[in-house]
Amino acid sequence: MFAAFSTGGGTHPPHRPLARADAWTASGERTSPAVTHCVPKTPGSLPEMQRPTLRGRPRQAAALLAAVLTVTAFCAADAVAGSYPFGPRTRAVNDLGNQYVPFHAHLWDLLHGRADGGLLVNWQSGYGSSFLPDLGTYLSSPFALLVALFPRDEIDLAVYAVTVLKTACAGAAMAWLLLRLRPGRWWAAGLLGAAYALCGWSVADASYNPMWLDGLVALPLLCLVGEWVLAGRRRLLGVVVVALAWIANFYTAYMATLGAALVLLLRIWLLGLPRRRALTTAGRAAATVVLGVGLSAPLVTVIYLGTKHAYPGRVTHFAPVGAEDLLARLLPTTYGFGSPALFVGTTALLLALALPFHRAAPRRVRAGWPLLVAAVTLSMQWTPTHLAWHAFATPNGSPYRQAFVLCAL
Repeated sequence: MFAAFSTGGGTHPPHRPLARADAWTASGERTSPAVTHCVPKTPGSLPEMQRPTLRGRPRQAAALLAAVLTVTAFCAADAVAGSYPFGPRTRAVNDLGNQYVPFHAHLWDLLHGRADGGLLVNWQSGYGSSFLPDLGTYLSSPFALLVALFPRDEIDLAVYAVTVLKTACAGAAMAWLLLRLRPGRWWAAGLLGAAYALCGWSVADASYNPMWLDGLVALPLLCLVGEWVLAGRRRLLGVVVVALAWIANFYTAYMATLGAALVLLLRIWLLGLPRRRALTTAGRAAATVVLGVGLSAPLVTVIYLGTKHAYPGRVTHFAPVGAEDLLARLLPTTYGFGSPALFVGTTALLLALALPFHRAAPRRVRAGWPLLVAAVTLSMQWTPTHLAWHAFATPNGSPYRQAFVLCAL
């Protein structure tokens, strides 16, 4: 999405000549003419290229458009397919029906005071099992609390509504972020936000693993935190956003954090910040993540200890897919369980591919985003970095769970 918006939706301000050969930052550092146009004039101010040029509220309009398009397309597709709740075909298959819907049913019982057990033990699971690690893994998202608003016999509908809402929020967050990165057309940001929310990973994998969708929401929000760090603003709110992302689903939040870190490093390079300012920004970002993860530690620690007792289960060895299968999954209407679902829509794909040849974009932009896309793609195919994306634990089942990060790029 970032590369596509740099081509077709964003605007690139022209480079302005300087009155003097040398310039100074607010911290007293000398900068070269090549990077002065990217340096904020005052501490905490944004570079000119990041300020919105549209009147009114373009970010709100883009976010609303992305959310509406996402909900409409998601529900329309299920209606055409005759899938629940619009038809007789059930969605509750495999883990969704065997684990996630029953977990949400138990959460409903807890919230209404009818559960056999409590936060520590679930007596409705087999002959009784620990519940707190399951709560942190599958039900700790704030969205999950919405099941309490539905009747007890409509938990399937509640999980579906939560799934649609998460997907819509992901699209809205991405649309907002795109206009935060650079000024541009609000409707283009809205369309690309919806394309991100309905990417192949979201539709083919995460829609049946609803807890993963919190990572889809978290990635643009964590990138937004990176923008706040660049501007030196909203430090406390940034910590809170990181904490909420890790509480909602630590697994995909970990992947989203890695993706947001890569985007921030690229943004620092694109802005051409002086070394001291770049290191300071990276340090503030690291501190924000550490503090946010620290706030989520009481829950994440329980999950880690529970997972440690359950691991290893069925051990599988990663085998990267062939280049032809990888490239094929960039196109819609393709499917393969062992290959990454990378399609984001034909228009977004063409815009991203056109970025290196878009002369209106600065050279660093034309080179930086494609290089990052290539690096992330290669990291998905190499076993050591593939394991790093998955917190050094072999995925049991779908092997490319980090694919949403590549879809965002």
